[in-house]
Amino acid sequence: MLFSDAKGHQVVSTAAAEQVGKIKDVVVDPSTRSVIALLLKKTDAGSILRWSDLTGFGSDAATVASADLLLETDEQVDALRGKAHELHGKRVLDTRGDELGSVKDLDIDPTSGAVTSLVLEHRSVPGSALLAVGSYAVVVKHLE
Repeated sequence: MLFSDAKGHQVVSTAAAEQVGKIKDVVVDPSTRSVIALLLKKTDAGSILRWSDLTGFGSDAATVASADLLLETDEQVDALRGKAHELHGKRVLDTRGDELGSVKDLDIDPTSGAVTSLVLEHRSVPGSALLAVGSYAVVVKHLE
């Protein structure tokens, strides 16, 4: 599932059958090459939803057991969020130093949260090639 298709989707509590937020962004851990949290537009309950707390991530909405699982802060998530760790729009360099383009979208496995590919302007890079995300660039393994 492309992140651009999920952005703005509702997050629904399965216990209350109510909207608890809307998806604004994702937080990716480059060491695991996976989404560790969804960032939500400001809600009363909190703006962070850990991926592990999701009960589902479908094409129309994400579900969570309860709004009580939304957080205002989380040490691991906070360490990987912010401008320096954003992927969207950032240049992509391979380990040889060649620029491949910039990140336009992420393809995410809706079951596991794994980043299956980085979508660039004219190509995709497998998520398994992701090595690091920094303030200057996203670094990926050189692809033959």
